[in-house]
Amino acid sequence: MQRMQQYLHLPPMSLRVKLILSYLLVALSAIVILGVVILFAVQNYFANYQTDQLLATAEYEAKQISGSPLTSTSGDVLPNGVFVGTNGQLPLMQNVPTDLQTIIQQNVQKSLHGQQTHGNFQVVHSDPDHNDITSFLYVSVPIYKNGASSGTIIGALWIYQPEQFPSGAPNGFLANVNTAILVSGLIIAVGVLLFSLLMARQLTHPLEGLTRTAEQMKRGEYEKRVEVPKSQDELGRLALTFNAMADTIEADVNELRQQDQIRRELIANIAHDLATPLTAIQGFSEALADDLIPSSEARHETAQRIGREVQRLRRLVADIQQMSSLESGHTKLDLAPLDLHSLVDETLFVIEPECEEAGIALHNQLTDGTPLVYADSDRVTQVLLNLLDNARRHTPRGGSLTISATPTSRMLNVSITDTGVGIDAADLPHIFERFYRADRSRTGTTGGSGLGLAIVKAIIVAHGGTISAESTVGKGTRFTFSLPLAPRVVQSVPTTPLPLATYQ
Repeated sequence: MQRMQQYLHLPPMSLRVKLILSYLLVALSAIVILGVVILFAVQNYFANYQTDQLLATAEYEAKQISGSPLTSTSGDVLPNGVFVGTNGQLPLMQNVPTDLQTIIQQNVQKSLHGQQTHGNFQVVHSDPDHNDITSFLYVSVPIYKNGASSGTIIGALWIYQPEQFPSGAPNGFLANVNTAILVSGLIIAVGVLLFSLLMARQLTHPLEGLTRTAEQMKRGEYEKRVEVPKSQDELGRLALTFNAMADTIEADVNELRQQDQIRRELIANIAHDLATPLTAIQGFSEALADDLIPSSEARHETAQRIGREVQRLRRLVADIQQMSSLESGHTKLDLAPLDLHSLVDETLFVIEPECEEAGIALHNQLTDGTPLVYADSDRVTQVLLNLLDNARRHTPRGGSLTISATPTSRMLNVSITDTGVGIDAADLPHIFERFYRADRSRTGTTGGSGLGLAIVKAIIVAHGGTISAESTVGKGTRFTFSLPLAPRVVQSVPTTPLPLATYQ
């Protein structure tokens, strides 16, 4: 179709037009072929019928001639043919073309030897009244003595008749057949046209929807989807696949936008967190350089402040480097079976002095029966210290911090619960984001880089675990993270809750 279109220099056609033309072309080709086959079949049938009728007539006349007083060697011209005697000589025939006489001679010779023959010939009328062609059928039969069907041959009979339908049927019969075929073909063509219009619409409508949606997505409307046809054919599967692809593209675009927003916020937060200590360092340094601080004690305090700000910068840079390394997957974990009960004891020992000074009780509910985990000891210690320090700084005097653990089939869920001020519900979904600080519950004068919980989450995720938080303002917060169990205990996990133990 496309090559024909290019060859004929036709304008571009839509898929619907191509489908309609294809249906019509196939239908018309089938109609023409069927019509030709029917026409030839009808013509052949009636030609055979006329030949059989003419042959029956010839046999009847041959029997009549066999009983006539004609000699066995004579011949004669009949109204509808020629009788030839045993000498095989044709009688004198006027106005008969030589070619036809040759045909007659050949056929009667065969009949004189006992054969029946048949065929046809055409006569061209060149006079003004009959400027056309007439077809004739002929047969040639042997004439047996005494009208017998076999025996002694006494002559041959060759007769003919116009090739027309028997029993007085009109000569326009074939024309009527042609007309019927033509009318039927037109009716079928109209039906095929209507069918092709319907089918082309059903086939192209979903494709047009796909095209519109693709163009809309090209303009940035990634939420657009195509209507899925009810049929579960190739077009239905194509629509489902397209929508699935659109979902993936929309998710990827949203993720890219979110990543871009995070990148912008990250740059802004880093710039802000770097600017604050740098401004302080600059101010203190200028004061020292200009001798604006008179006493040596004040100058010493100023130098210490500068040192603290430098340490703050170093911690911020270290946190940023660690966060980048964890998120990029470049941090190598030293994984080994780990006794979390002992590790928690060691961690609580580190923060115990500060908790005692703040009047906060510590409770370790892990025991020697707690299953081993498969983790990096240093990284898990970092997670525990960060979460415990956050809980300590936001728990008032008289409160408590509790560490507990619950095993599942493949993980150990560890919870750190405090009785602190809690986290506002609006801030809770964002606490693991980089540089996020809750304005009311987790900030104030506590400082920090804003990367602590983001680093904690990255460490847990690197171990194949998860971390979550739940909190009620005024009652406290619980952080729960999971670590994979060591291989030797994956299949043998206690099904009863672990006994409680209070850290002493």
